[in-house]
Amino acid sequence: MPIVGAILVPHPPIIIHTVGRGREAEVQGTIDAYRAAAKQAAAWSPEVLIVTSPHTVMYADYFHISPGKGASGDMSAFGASQTKLEVVYDAELRQELVRQAEAVGIQAGTLGEKDPSLDHGTFLPLYFLREAGGNCPILRIGLSGFSPLEHYRLGQCIARAVDTLGRRAVFVASGDLSHKLKEDGPYGYAPEGPVFDRRVTQAMADGDFLQFLTMDAGLCDRAAECGLRSFQIMAGALDGLAVSPKLLSYEGTFGVGYGVATFTVTGPDEGRRFGNQCEELEQARLSERKAAEDPWVRLARLSLETYVKTGKRLERLPDGLPGEMTERAAGAFVSLHTHGQLRGCIGTTSPTTESVAWEIVQNAVSACSRDPRFPPVGIHELDSLEYSVDVLGQPEPIDSPDRLDVKRYGVIVSCGGRRGLLLPDLEGVDTVEQQIDIARQKGGISSREHYTLERFEVVRHT
Repeated sequence: MPIVGAILVPHPPIIIHTVGRGREAEVQGTIDAYRAAAKQAAAWSPEVLIVTSPHTVMYADYFHISPGKGASGDMSAFGASQTKLEVVYDAELRQELVRQAEAVGIQAGTLGEKDPSLDHGTFLPLYFLREAGGNCPILRIGLSGFSPLEHYRLGQCIARAVDTLGRRAVFVASGDLSHKLKEDGPYGYAPEGPVFDRRVTQAMADGDFLQFLTMDAGLCDRAAECGLRSFQIMAGALDGLAVSPKLLSYEGTFGVGYGVATFTVTGPDEGRRFGNQCEELEQARLSERKAAEDPWVRLARLSLETYVKTGKRLERLPDGLPGEMTERAAGAFVSLHTHGQLRGCIGTTSPTTESVAWEIVQNAVSACSRDPRFPPVGIHELDSLEYSVDVLGQPEPIDSPDRLDVKRYGVIVSCGGRRGLLLPDLEGVDTVEQQIDIARQKGGISSREHYTLERFEVVRHT
């Protein structure tokens, strides 16, 4: 039996009366819509609720599924310890989901839980569902650092597990929208916040789940969104199914976006295979980008792919490289991204080889194999990698942060033998103070220590 419907809901604790103590009236529209969504979910008579939450256990490279027989939780972290819930987990469905995920190479399971209590991202929807008369076992699933497509594929695994066991299931996608809607909000304002919320709520209203998969990663980061990956899993769970979408409400009263929507499954629809559509769009974009690569980026790609495929470094430079690559020496950084996320970045601030070309060859290998923040790049990742190469100008000492510009100059922070470097014009680095702090921390330099500053310009190749 397939999933019969889904609800998409936020998780602001203030909408529970014992927490809000009257302030919940400021978002009454959200509360009314929440109750309507919960009533609809209960009317579907689910045998199990699939709940995805941004606030349960989350790993970069693993989907966590809550283990054990069940869990309890309360609102004590929000001043309402008297408001409590207990849930039972569907252990058989959990086991089947793990099996389905393993079959397609998705890293998912029950390892690594330290706190079994219910997080508020799970508690809030269950609270309203209980109020509406919906009380059944649940499956609680966390998000990950994987790509949008990988979240979608986990959703497909959920649908297959539900179908295999013949469960009547309802999907509950818990997630707030942007946290950057107001200057006086708890997280401040970013212009991308309202943009993100408009696009996501329009996708909810239209049932256009492809938008959940193709949102620009930079926009999402700057908007400080919360629930998009939860929505992506939901979209995968509804893969190939027609839905009747209803956007019940949207509010941003407190500077955080709250959207409530329901999706009633009405039958099969082969046109709603959004994972396939997303993959086709991504492959076309990557092919277009690769065709436009200049010699600097092509050399980085050649060096990295040679090393990953053969385990050996490039022994000779390709013919036809520009003289400015082969006849001068300079420091260079090679950065790797996949699905909009950093995948590796290693470089040199001054030349360590005889030319820029060999500097790129060396640092491309290091970026894919020696960045301590990431595992080595695997051969299966090569087609999805995007490259940029920054060739550094000569660093010059400066006596004041006033001589920095985050768009034009990179910075080197030094203290004794420790150095931290940050390139210019990076996503999410908007002020000189941020730039210096990040570089300082990368060098292991305390803000209390005396440090010196250097600036440098780069020529960026993408």
